[in-house]
Amino acid sequence: MSDVQKDVEIEGGEEVYSKAVRAGRRTYFFDVKATRNDDYFLTITESRKKQGKDGSFFFDKHKIYLYKEDFGKFSEGLEEVIAFIKEHKPDFFNQEASDNTSSIDEEFDRL
Repeated sequence: MSDVQKDVEIEGGEEVYSKAVRAGRRTYFFDVKATRNDDYFLTITESRKKQGKDGSFFFDKHKIYLYKEDFGKFSEGLEEVIAFIKEHKPDFFNQEASDNTSSIDEEFDRL
């Protein structure tokens, strides 16, 4: 059985749609899945390439699940936060902002 098949069985859903967004050393995966009752849920995965102490590379992954009953409130909250950032720091949405990705990653690692 492949890893993808295992993930689908563990998460209880079949993948319906997927979008990967590459952002510097991070990749975000937005995966829409269907339950057995044909309800949708969303998994959002952040994957970061990291280097181990032995010099080998690995991917550190963090995942959240978003269920249908939370879609509206989650979307409203995300839109509100993005609008706030766009108003106060519009330069974060320019292409040049992505040039600072490694320094943001380094700062996050220090936390």
